Amino acid sequence: MKKLDIPFGPALCYSGYREGQSPDTDVYPTYEQIKEDLLILAPRWKYLRVYDCSPHTQTLLQVIENEGFDFKVMLGVYIGAEVNNPGCPWGGMYEPEQLELNRRLNLEQIGVAIELANRYPDIIFSVSAGNEATVDWNDHMVPVERVIEYVRLLKKGIRQPVTFCENYYPWLWKLAKLVDEVDFLSIHTYPIWEYKKIHEALEFTQENYYAIAEKYPHKPVIITEAGWTTKSNGRGMPPENANEELQKIYLDQLEKWTTENEILTFVFEAFDEPWKGSEDPNEPEKHWGLYGVDRKAKMVTKDRE
Repeated sequence: MKKLDIPFGPALCYSGYREGQSPDTDVYPTYEQIKEDLLILAPRWKYLRVYDCSPHTQTLLQVIENEGFDFKVMLGVYIGAEVNNPGCPWGGMYEPEQLELNRRLNLEQIGVAIELANRYPDIIFSVSAGNEATVDWNDHMVPVERVIEYVRLLKKGIRQPVTFCENYYPWLWKLAKLVDEVDFLSIHTYPIWEYKKIHEALEFTQENYYAIAEKYPHKPVIITEAGWTTKSNGRGMPPENANEELQKIYLDQLEKWTTENEILTFVFEAFDEPWKGSEDPNEPEKHWGLYGVDRKAKMVTKDRE
């Protein structure tokens, strides 16, 4: 199995939205709020992954550069739906005009990513052409052929390696044409979403990883999302599976395995994000953080401070 040609280090998905902030409403964290976050994260984490080229990400890059933080960033491009997906449980259907607009906006965002990658070459170490845009259940479906087009545009415009971040399963079949277009493969693995108990969790993640790494031994494979939520309202996972104790067990086991094998793994995620998911306060999507939205450490982080 081929290794990624960058130094191994602890990696974390970062999104700094606080109460009352959301990318949906264009209310973004301030410079000082992001600086506060990075001061919390800097002692332990080396790599950060972000999901778009929004003002939030642009401020993050400014803070890292201006304040001298020693972070390397995987930049992401958010690509919106270009085709309808009737298989999405929460709505993947759009008017033709919206799909056409999304195609234009996606191209614009690829351009912004190229600009940022060239502006911050010492901070941005790689760029992802999208996130979970091809898996069957998503609400922003993009054809694989279009993802390939975006990857090629990025590779033409920047020097950094280019990838695409997706659940492990589509890499086994649907994304076969994409494999040789990207510089490395980025997979997501979530045992708790697939009804695994804690004693099954790490083995499930290992199975996900090795299924891809062994299928494509000529390509480096990293994990760009793996985590364990600390609350659940029962939709998608039993509430008893979601708590801080189990989060700590899984992430401790994950860290030990990935460190021993030097598999770059982005833990999902730094801070809870209350803007996500439904209005239910126990919505699982809101509670994946190693810290709460109040920036207080959860159990897994307290034990490491």
